[in-house]
Amino acid sequence: MSSTPELKGRAARLARLFPTGPGQAARTPFVLLVVLLLGGGLIALLVLNSALSEGAFKLDDLQRETKNLTDEEQALQRDIDAYSAPEALQRRARELGMVPGGDPAFLQPDGTVKGVPSPASGVRQTTAHVPLVLAPEAMPNGPAPTPTPGR
Repeated sequence: MSSTPELKGRAARLARLFPTGPGQAARTPFVLLVVLLLGGGLIALLVLNSALSEGAFKLDDLQRETKNLTDEEQALQRDIDAYSAPEALQRRARELGMVPGGDPAFLQPDGTVKGVPSPASGVRQTTAHVPLVLAPEAMPNGPAPTPTPGR
């Protein structure tokens, strides 16, 4: 007599689905596959985590650089605003020897003059504030002769 009882009906059909021989050899490839899949998943997770943390460091550096550049832009804009303020422009113009202009006259498209021009009312400064570049007509000795090549 065999040590396993005889099964009948539904139990016999279910028993045929399970192998009756040694099960150790059939389980080894399955266990190896599961271990490899788990190990591969853990390695992939480690690589993904490293890539994400590297991206976070880059993002932090870029945010810091953006903040520094924004601060620099704001400082430059404050400088521009300070230099273009009317009081600063007036002070700088006076340092250069400029004076407020008189009443302007306007030329119409047909060539007539509208308004009466008047000269600037400021006092002329000493020669220390003469403009650096003079028109040829304004030079004391007239325009300088142009050198001719070949002489």
